[in-house]
Amino acid sequence: MRVLRGRAATIETDREASRRLLSTAADGEPAVRVWTPHRQIAFGRRDRRLEGYDRARERARARGFPPVERDVGGRAVAYDGETTLAFARAEPVADFRRGTDDRYERATAAVEDALRSLAGGLEPVRGEPDDSFCPGTHSLSLAAGDGEEGGTERHRKVVGIAQRVRQDAAVVAGIVLVANRGRLATVLESVYGALEVPFDPDTVGSVADAGGPPDPSVVRAAVEDALVGDASTVTVESVEASE
Repeated sequence: MRVLRGRAATIETDREASRRLLSTAADGEPAVRVWTPHRQIAFGRRDRRLEGYDRARERARARGFPPVERDVGGRAVAYDGETTLAFARAEPVADFRRGTDDRYERATAAVEDALRSLAGGLEPVRGEPDDSFCPGTHSLSLAAGDGEEGGTERHRKVVGIAQRVRQDAAVVAGIVLVANRGRLATVLESVYGALEVPFDPDTVGSVADAGGPPDPSVVRAAVEDALVGDASTVTVESVEASE
């Protein structure tokens, strides 16, 4: 198992580091990366087909979030450059027509275990509220920390997971919102408004909002450990040193 750590100097060189995960997996070695990407709004392929796409990019840029286009996932996601984590696990594929559900299940279960291991008694729930950012089948939510005693427990989306499959390798990737939910909700509301895609900013959650640790380094270590699992041999590679 190869583990990449750190962040490259620019958005593009950092994205190139993530692309190496697939190349490593295609050569027969699984690879994991959990890191804090640069501040950005990463738009999905579905966003690019909408009339409001250019306007959404302008809004993101005006709020200090450079717009980029990503290969994995559906709708736009936001990284604040400080507390928002990305994760990816790539592995070799013998038959690209098989294994998709198993890969999703392993990654989802690993992130669930990571969240449960954190202080704060977090209990992730599979699924998401209506009108969440980047809606998808494979998401995790946490109970909001501002619910009224005795009232109906409200959940907010904290994790989104997607998958890309090639003939020789597959990568399951996702996002974990650790803190700063208010800022992320604000920029996403503006961007989704331009795209004219339904979005409720109150569905944006974070680990800290649910009572967990606000330190991204703590959450990063937990997610990395869970994704690496019981790999017998682990080789750690520094992204900074390789750029």
